[in-house]
Amino acid sequence: MTSDAVGTQSRARRLGILAICCLSLFIVGLDNTIVNVALPSIGKQLHASISGLQWTVDAYTLVLASLLMLAGSTADRIGRRKIFQLGLVVFTLGSLACSLAPTLTWLVIFRMVQAVGGSMIIRNTFDDPRERAQAIGIWGAVVGVSMALGPLIGGVLVQGIGWRSIFWVNIPVGVAAVVLTAAFVRESKAPRARALDPVGQLFVIVLLATLTYGIIEGPLRGWSSPLIATLFAVSAASLVALIAYEERRREPLLEVRFFKSAPFSGATLIAVASFVGFSGFLFLNTLYLQEVRHLSALHAGLDTLPMAGMTILMSPISGRIVGRAGPRPSLCLGGIGIATGSFLLTGLTPTTSFSRLFVAYVIFGIGFGVVNAPITNTAVSGMPASRAGVASAVASTSRQVGQSLGVAMVGALAAAGLVDGAVSSGFSQATHAGWWLITSCGVFVLLLGIVTTTKWARGTAVRTAQRFGLDEAQAAVSEVPTTA
Repeated sequence: MTSDAVGTQSRARRLGILAICCLSLFIVGLDNTIVNVALPSIGKQLHASISGLQWTVDAYTLVLASLLMLAGSTADRIGRRKIFQLGLVVFTLGSLACSLAPTLTWLVIFRMVQAVGGSMIIRNTFDDPRERAQAIGIWGAVVGVSMALGPLIGGVLVQGIGWRSIFWVNIPVGVAAVVLTAAFVRESKAPRARALDPVGQLFVIVLLATLTYGIIEGPLRGWSSPLIATLFAVSAASLVALIAYEERRREPLLEVRFFKSAPFSGATLIAVASFVGFSGFLFLNTLYLQEVRHLSALHAGLDTLPMAGMTILMSPISGRIVGRAGPRPSLCLGGIGIATGSFLLTGLTPTTSFSRLFVAYVIFGIGFGVVNAPITNTAVSGMPASRAGVASAVASTSRQVGQSLGVAMVGALAAAGLVDGAVSSGFSQATHAGWWLITSCGVFVLLLGIVTTTKWARGTAVRTAQRFGLDEAQAAVSEVPTTA
């Protein structure tokens, strides 16, 4: 066999691996949003309050955000195929368990099991920088499309079969991915796996869990109650301790020095803000359409189709724009779209015209569709090749953190605005503060998109990369044995 034939076969195998990864990422991304359209049905059957519905979503995203980086380093050490297959099995079994959950508590627990598996699925397979960049772009588009299609697919399933069926979708896909992985994906490990960081991992889990719990339970227990105040204090202390501890480690879970790069810091904050907006949009919109406007799950899913359609349309267009003109145009358009679309909903009433909703959904979909692609591009901008994978993982984690915080914050604002705690009573008025929060997230994305793409920002990225390059060179020299 000629070298060209071998190269073609090798490339075909890598493309096959990419297809398997995309299939797996699709169900993980889909599960992030498909649950939203089923929330009213889940709430009725399992007698859940707003906070209970928030936990149904956030139990998944919170665990996913907490374990993504740990799963990546574990895969590099133990074997990427092993961890990938294990993640698929855990995710599939978790999905089956969710479909059988007898109570809300068990549903939340099984959602956490799903997320443990999901964290092992999101991974980096490609080592070549050019192929990795292409794969990251495709993965970003797949995740964006799957998240946008979630409400529509969920509406069809909930309306036709019931809310438990939304978890059945994952089972055949998960089984197929396990079989295909065994057949076509070779085992691989990192030449030198990063050291595990259990202390840093613990700080991350405590930080995210206490912050999310405090935000969700604050309206019910009182913002000044001892429990909520303690949770926020522990969250703040965990953040300070995490930074202090990670700065002293040679191979930390979270590389704090990355944040000296303005593009990286900006990408992290943009990911959090845009996904706060997206998850908040889905949470408020789903409850509004079904509980206030009394639409069926299918009708509610169809009504969000303009948002999903624009997200799907704009994602690849944004990728091409980033490749030709850099991230600034996409980030600015994304911020404007998110801010404008949500601003149109700040005066939501039970009789708001569907034409106004349609316009808001289209504009919001354009904004979210274009903002996803440049996030990872901006995060890895200027980073040395050896650190690009870690920087990309932080960007992925930031998306999940944003989703957790979005549902927690807009749900808390809506719950605080309800008079008797009933979702159907005064909910449209109670959503106004949440829509203003999402609007401010869009403005924040716009401002950061401008600031983090300036000459000054690029300079900070160059200096950060140079610092990493010097440190790695010194480490390599120190590892070379000296002779007498």
